[in-house]
Amino acid sequence: QVRLQESGPSLVKPSQTLSVTCSVSGGSIIIKSYSWGWIRQPAGKDREWMGAILSSGDTYYSPSFESRASISRDTSRNQFTLHLNSVTPEDTAVYYCARGPTDARRPEGYNVWGQGTQVTVSS
Repeated sequence: QVRLQESGPSLVKPSQTLSVTCSVSGGSIIIKSYSWGWIRQPAGKDREWMGAILSSGDTYYSPSFESRASISRDTSRNQFTLHLNSVTPEDTAVYYCARGPTDARRPEGYNVWGQGTQVTVSS
């Protein structure tokens, strides 16, 4: 049974880069055809799909985030990481990692989720 767990700083200052890592257990991030994605949910708002990395290593992003976001992975640790640069207080949200079928581009397309981690952007 695959499990996902997010980790990272809970507080980031404006203009800095937010980095959140997803550790995956119970399954490899490089086998089969999955999307390993990042979704966030600001308080009182809907979930937003940000981007994903495929089992192949290719990445794809929401147009809303492609100028600021990048996703990398460490296959030796079975982890993948979201980097979001030039953050503002509007980037304050719960950040989730999730697994879905190849090319999933909406939160509803992901069926295995981490518990989420709160990240606050504030000086």
